[in-house]
Amino acid sequence: MTNNVKETGSRVDEPTGTAFVGHEWDGIEELNTPLPRWWLLTFYACVIWALGYTVVYPAWPMINSATQGLWGWSSHGQLAQDIKSQTAKRAPIIAAIGATPIDQLAAKPELMNAAIEGGKAAFKVNCVQCHGSGAAGSKGYPNLNDDDWLWGGDLTAIHYTIENGVRNPDHAQTRQSQMPAFDGVLTPAEISAVVAHVRAISGQRKADGLSQQGAALFANNCAVCHGADGKGGRQVGAPNLTDGIWLYGGDTETITETVRKSRQGVMPRWGHKLDAATINMLAAYVHSLGGGEATQAPQEVAASNVERK
Repeated sequence: MTNNVKETGSRVDEPTGTAFVGHEWDGIEELNTPLPRWWLLTFYACVIWALGYTVVYPAWPMINSATQGLWGWSSHGQLAQDIKSQTAKRAPIIAAIGATPIDQLAAKPELMNAAIEGGKAAFKVNCVQCHGSGAAGSKGYPNLNDDDWLWGGDLTAIHYTIENGVRNPDHAQTRQSQMPAFDGVLTPAEISAVVAHVRAISGQRKADGLSQQGAALFANNCAVCHGADGKGGRQVGAPNLTDGIWLYGGDTETITETVRKSRQGVMPRWGHKLDAATINMLAAYVHSLGGGEATQAPQEVAASNVERK
């Protein structure tokens, strides 16, 4: 193909009565057809509207910001206004949640439901990094959906754990458990026997001579925290070793590593970072996930403490 361009003057296309523009491309010539009037009017109206928009609303970029516009409106300002409005709307109920002792929250169903919803949002901001979006945890991070609790699963216990954390050396009220590392205290053969006993009482292997040897070692070295039956002790955060729930894993290799080296996981304390209402809401939400326990009455707590001594 060749591109043949020639000047044709003011020739007019006879069928349409429209003049040619004077260009030809392989025998095809272009007509000088005007744009429809309605299209031109719409285009001009859009141009006028766009110019007006840039005057009324923020539009023109400056060095550090943009022009404010005659109306002074901005999406950031609208968002701040909406947040302020919602905060003011929720303030009374949040104040009520913060002022209610955690052990009395369940007696106020409407307040409790609001606390659970607020705690769900707070959990996504502060807790999912370790416990996961569904609170199912992972290796070294507890599953908050089950009913296995190291320190207790009632509202008061959960609240205390959130507020004071676990193994925070800068805080005297923190949860503190100290499992020793038995590497050097027990021989490798003795550690293997203890592991065999733990796996036997958790139903992962049949009792045999090795596990029976480990039972004696367990009684002398481990029962003080985990109990003679291995069902744990919440007063020191010792886990129940007889069920199928494991924080780090229940296979032989993992339990052996735990006995040899110990575990010293840390949960941050939130009492100095979050307000009272948020901590109450987090406790209510975690308690609602499925494994929450009934709050003990004061006399029951006292009796339980006596039994543990």
